[in-house]
Amino acid sequence: MRILVTGGTGYIGSHTVLTLLEAGHEVVVVDNLANSSEEALIRVGELAGRQAAFVEADITDEAALDAVFAAHSPEAVIHFAGLKAVGESAGIPLEYYYNNVAGTISLLRSMERHGVRTIVFSSSATVYGEHNPSPYVEKMEIGAMNPYGRTKEQIEDILSDLGASDPRWRIALLRYFNPVGAHPSGRIGEDPQGIPNNLVPFIAQVAVGRREKLMVFGGDYETPDGTCLRDFIHVVDLAEGHAAALRYLEEHAGVHRWNLGSGRGTSVLEMLHAFEAAVGAPIPYEITARRAGDLPAFWADPSSALADLGWSTTKTVAQMCQDHWRWQKNNPLGYQSS
Repeated sequence: MRILVTGGTGYIGSHTVLTLLEAGHEVVVVDNLANSSEEALIRVGELAGRQAAFVEADITDEAALDAVFAAHSPEAVIHFAGLKAVGESAGIPLEYYYNNVAGTISLLRSMERHGVRTIVFSSSATVYGEHNPSPYVEKMEIGAMNPYGRTKEQIEDILSDLGASDPRWRIALLRYFNPVGAHPSGRIGEDPQGIPNNLVPFIAQVAVGRREKLMVFGGDYETPDGTCLRDFIHVVDLAEGHAAALRYLEEHAGVHRWNLGSGRGTSVLEMLHAFEAAVGAPIPYEITARRAGDLPAFWADPSSALADLGWSTTKTVAQMCQDHWRWQKNNPLGYQSS
């Protein structure tokens, strides 16, 4: 197929572009490079043996999107582009609603004009909010607790309404849990701009000497070791989940929702110690006060993805840490290292 990937130079996007290229698809990437580097796509091309087409553009620019659709004639879209930091979203909510929600509307309007009605959307487990018990199942009533999560929830609503209005639409809403790891080559991986918002990239930057120590927010939760439990998923498994969803949509119209997670909770300290094992050295950390808004524990029920898509995670926590460390060690400053 010919596939348009928005946000394809980002962490999950670049790994998915590689998976698509390796599966034989033609790929065009649209990205504004606000939080990513074109170097990721160059390396993806080296790994795949062929390059994806790249257009530097913003998804809020409908004229630019129309030009991409006219030039490349994609048959389907995988939509990653958007801002994604929970804390930042509370400080600049208008930017988040404009980029994520208005940007998606621009993309969907352009798709309609060009007769493209297949889309896989990068949603998030944050849509489940704090009122749902773990494990999270797709039929639960959602209710995000921060502006970032609400942008994902609103986009899901828009896509659901669109699918209900026109039976030609084929829509997959993929609710991710906590993506970590990197391609086993060590050539592509997560390259957060500024201070990392997520646990594993922060641990990796401490391990490589860019940060002094890890701050563990809360050691007194009602969990086995007192630290928060999260569902971690290897980014390569996550990329395969997008390819599986796309295959499913070839045969099934309508709107479909799937959790992409491991179905297991791993604590902050368990992840830290697994990363220490990958590095072969202790990593300094300090347990400090709880952080506002952190839930004690959540993880996915991934059984629907297994039943419908034949997809499940294959990589262990140890592999996640080994691959993430290989990437960080080989690229201490991320893509700036090249």
